[in-house]
Amino acid sequence: MMVRPSTKSPVRIPTLEEIEVAARRIAPYLSESPIVELPLDLPGKHLFVKDEGGNQAGSFKLRGALNAVLSRPKERIAKGVCTVSSGNMAYAVAVAARIAGVPMAAYMYRHAPQSKIEGVQRNGGSVRFVEDAQYWSYALGQDEPDTPEEYIYPVTDQAVITGHASIGLEIADKLPDVDVVLTPYGAGGLTTGTASALHRLGSKAEVVAVEAETATPVTAALRTGCPTEVPMKSTFVKAIGAPTVIDGVWQATRQLVRRTSVVTLEQTVDAMRILFDVAKLVTEGAAATSLAAAINDPTLTGNVLCVLSGRNIDTESYGTALLGRVPD
Repeated sequence: MMVRPSTKSPVRIPTLEEIEVAARRIAPYLSESPIVELPLDLPGKHLFVKDEGGNQAGSFKLRGALNAVLSRPKERIAKGVCTVSSGNMAYAVAVAARIAGVPMAAYMYRHAPQSKIEGVQRNGGSVRFVEDAQYWSYALGQDEPDTPEEYIYPVTDQAVITGHASIGLEIADKLPDVDVVLTPYGAGGLTTGTASALHRLGSKAEVVAVEAETATPVTAALRTGCPTEVPMKSTFVKAIGAPTVIDGVWQATRQLVRRTSVVTLEQTVDAMRILFDVAKLVTEGAAATSLAAAINDPTLTGNVLCVLSGRNIDTESYGTALLGRVPD
């Protein structure tokens, strides 16, 4: 697939004041996700997890969605809001729109996880299916839907990134001596937002972008110095992996992130099983990649925090993973 440049304006690293205002704005609708230590006996490292899946939308995306919707002037969202998403952002914007009392629509591809499609619909949102080529033109910022609703582009909407940054505030407060923070890298919002807050607070923690072996655009961009097209294979790890990084967020990401950690699908499945067996946590594939990296990457040492990005996975895929097999 040939990838055209995004036409969206780039995001910037939000200020600490902006992040704190966003955190206060979304706090009434979002419980702070806990940080717990995983009792795994691994030489040279102590592992912690921060589970972002316990909120109304089942993923960290609710932070950015809430901040984007609730910070918009009421007249701009009177006709509703819409977004493009393979699942988690669609679900999150649907929840935020329900809270704000406005209509919502999501542009999704047809093979999005059923749990996320149903999450949109349960919260009063409508799903508008588009073909894969059209979906990626929206997702990569090359085009946008012609719609009367306020369009919330999940990658370079400044309010979205600033909302996600509230995760970094919580990490710095609850685990100030953290050495490494591992974040699954999808479109870049989780990684960039978390790193922004830690950077503004002067934390010594290094934020590392985690990728699945089936699509490694961040690794390629760090190697070449610019967004680079990479092969991409569709797998059960739906929420991360793209044909390229999006320049509009990458311009901020590259100021904050220096390296990646790449994991296999088998390592991801093992991490999902460990999280269930040891911590009784349900995670989707993308979320478990952070723990997979922490366990298998020998360069990640010290106090290592794994951000678990979400829990939205179809029952059949999750059952297969718990049996130790890679889901289709």
